[in-house]
Amino acid sequence: MAGYPYDPSRAPVAYGRGTVLQLLSELQQQEAPRRLRALASLCDLLRDPERISCTISGGFLEQLKVLLKDEDSIVRAKTCELLHLLTAHRIGRQALLSSSFLPHLSELMDDSSSSCRRNVQRVLNRLTLMPAGAEALLTLVPKLLLKLREEEEDVQVLLLSTLSSCSFLDPLPALASDGVSLLLHKLSDSSTDIRREATAALMALSACEDGMRKVCEEEVLPVLVDLLRDEDVEVQANAAGVIMYAAITNEGKQQCLDLDVIPILLSLVSQDGEEEKDKERKKKALVMYSLRALTALAETPQGRCLLLEQLPLLERRSEAAEEDQDIRRNAQNAVRVITWTPCNTGDL
Repeated sequence: MAGYPYDPSRAPVAYGRGTVLQLLSELQQQEAPRRLRALASLCDLLRDPERISCTISGGFLEQLKVLLKDEDSIVRAKTCELLHLLTAHRIGRQALLSSSFLPHLSELMDDSSSSCRRNVQRVLNRLTLMPAGAEALLTLVPKLLLKLREEEEDVQVLLLSTLSSCSFLDPLPALASDGVSLLLHKLSDSSTDIRREATAALMALSACEDGMRKVCEEEVLPVLVDLLRDEDVEVQANAAGVIMYAAITNEGKQQCLDLDVIPILLSLVSQDGEEEKDKERKKKALVMYSLRALTALAETPQGRCLLLEQLPLLERRSEAAEEDQDIRRNAQNAVRVITWTPCNTGDL
């Protein structure tokens, strides 16, 4: 009977509970090829979720910390790949956070190996799937923003996604690090993925008063108005979300009116939803953000005057029985604000 083919890129492993202990011993060998083979075998094992809990015990994570400082760049990159597999599961993410891996990962953000830096960003991005992870990464936000200037496109997408998750939790670290200005330069990128993540991160920054003010001061709104016509629905939705927040402020209202954004928002509100579920979800966000932006602009005399002329469109969306209830509720609120008139106190 023929045996299994030998794979020289993997360390031979035993069956049963001794497998991880055997590979842990291999990780401590001086020869880099042996460490790499052990790491490759561990990566294979960790693709099985049932292996995660038994792997993260017994000094395994402490040994990985040592390998993150290995003199061989391939070993460092493979170790980060292994950490990425661990963070695919909640127990692995919790283990990394409780084992103080962030200082080591932060150092590797400047690693000479592009593969290592890419894998580090994949790990950090996975950690933000947990609120505790996003909170822990807030201290790294200034460095994440600086890395946007020098990394390749796929790594920039990861950086922006991580920044977005952290900033939705707390936008102040990014705002204090000139985040709005840095993100502004990414809004016109040729990559749809970068535009999508940059607008999402900017929306996170715009959710607080300082963020709204910065968006107006940095002249971001003209670029966002152009992005309302982007070919990607999610980019459009995120841009509308930032405009929605900015329009809360008096300066934002005036800039939006000067940019003649009302007709564009109305055209977005009037569009029919997509059939595909994912596109329908994104289209719903676009319509809701547009309605909320219009509601904010209706608080000005000029905005109310323009929107009164288009009231039938908004009334249709507020009354249609087949309409999504969230969209209908936002449309009803817009109609109330547009048609509001002060009480005639002389009749009291």
